[in-house]
Amino acid sequence: MDLRRIEGKGETEAMKYEHMTEGIFLSRPNRFIAMVEAEGSQAKAHVKNTGRCRELLIPGTKVFLQKHSNPERKTKYSLIGVMKGDVMVNMDSQAPNHVVREWLEQGGIYQNPDLIAAERKYGGSRFDFYIEGDGKKAFVEVKGVTLEEEGIARFPDAPTERGVKHVKELMKCIEEGYEAYIIFVIQMKGTWRFEPNDKHHPEFGTALREAGQAGVHIQALDCKVGIDSLVIDQPVPVVLD
Repeated sequence: MDLRRIEGKGETEAMKYEHMTEGIFLSRPNRFIAMVEAEGSQAKAHVKNTGRCRELLIPGTKVFLQKHSNPERKTKYSLIGVMKGDVMVNMDSQAPNHVVREWLEQGGIYQNPDLIAAERKYGGSRFDFYIEGDGKKAFVEVKGVTLEEEGIARFPDAPTERGVKHVKELMKCIEEGYEAYIIFVIQMKGTWRFEPNDKHHPEFGTALREAGQAGVHIQALDCKVGIDSLVIDQPVPVVLD
């Protein structure tokens, strides 16, 4: 993936991208491809986020691209980040799991984790992480957030039946004696609270509120975003009312 991890200044480590360059977003023919202007010519870039991202991908917007050297690739670039006003937003949908893994290893949930396993199956779902530590066991689901409106981070930006299923499965984990967490990784700075996006998918909001009442831990964390890096920074208040 052309990724490596570097030491950060805080308790967690930053995820580092290599071979980055700037470009201009032109259009998005489909959810996987963007047309960009980069290094003096127009080219195709793989969009590493299948969400709508309409408030981000506006023609003329500055974007940040990872350049690939593999001649067998269909696209020369991957679209990693975008400027929204003066805020840099990471829109790589794979990035939240990478930075949460680092956060977990540094004691994000359990101070002394004994086991951190990715992609652990439970019931009819496959959760992003299963962890053990401090005498407890938990399943963890991670959701990346790129939608921001007037300082409020919201998820999802489009209906997600899969997301509803995950939330309901987390409640079953609670019933069977596990702890359960859903972590919303806000891939930017500058938000002051997180809310479920009831306008775009009220069913998800309903499920999330039920999960909170059932004992599922719901957390939101923002990130420091660099042209070639991403690292979890601070918790953001979660508002479900």
